[in-house]
Amino acid sequence: MKPAVIKTNLRNQQRVDVSTEIAIERPDGCCLTCSVANLSRTGLMISCSQEAIKALIPDQRSPAPGNWVSVKTRFSVPVVATQPVAVIAEGHIVHMRRIARDEFQLGIQFSEFEGNGFEYVDRYVAKLLADSRNQS
Repeated sequence: MKPAVIKTNLRNQQRVDVSTEIAIERPDGCCLTCSVANLSRTGLMISCSQEAIKALIPDQRSPAPGNWVSVKTRFSVPVVATQPVAVIAEGHIVHMRRIARDEFQLGIQFSEFEGNGFEYVDRYVAKLLADSRNQS
């Protein structure tokens, strides 16, 4: 099965707040667990500590365009209420922001999904957006 490739119209994607764990792996094998703050069809924002930032971005500077940090992400989304599905996606750390003394946010842009990962994320984001509209 061919992996789905993401299109690059990033800023117009609606984001939904989520709270789940994510495993992030660098090409050298370094692997960390962080928390997802929000999710869109094209990427996600994670919250992590300064220690995690040092492991993922050793110079601790926000990546410049074209010098993004490649990562592989693994997280779950509840596409079926009783059974979360695993999503594995390649991506790039494209943004870093310090929120507090030991709290940072990293923006990860997806580049490729394994299997049906894009469909799972797409379905989950659409469901959360529809739920939030119905509550308004």
